[in-house]
Amino acid sequence: MLRWIAVQDDEELRTRARKTVEERIGFYMHLAAYILVNLMFIALWWFGGGGFPWFMFVLFGWGIGIAAHYFGAFYGDAYIEERAEEEYRRLKQER
Repeated sequence: MLRWIAVQDDEELRTRARKTVEERIGFYMHLAAYILVNLMFIALWWFGGGGFPWFMFVLFGWGIGIAAHYFGAFYGDAYIEERAEEEYRRLKQER
């Protein structure tokens, strides 16, 4: 029975590790698209004669999404685990 629990824990850890890696790879792919698309917009602006830097709207707007994706991919699970542990302790004290 103890061995089954250890295997279950190991499988759960593998599942969580895979999910974390997938989230981080998703962030890196999102970052690569952000960089490539914004470089293309900057080039279009530059070769189009300059003028008002309209690409900044996309750069900053999408940058906010990149920042949110970064924190979700690298700190999301840790934050959730901390809040869950706090809630568990609170509920346990109420008994």
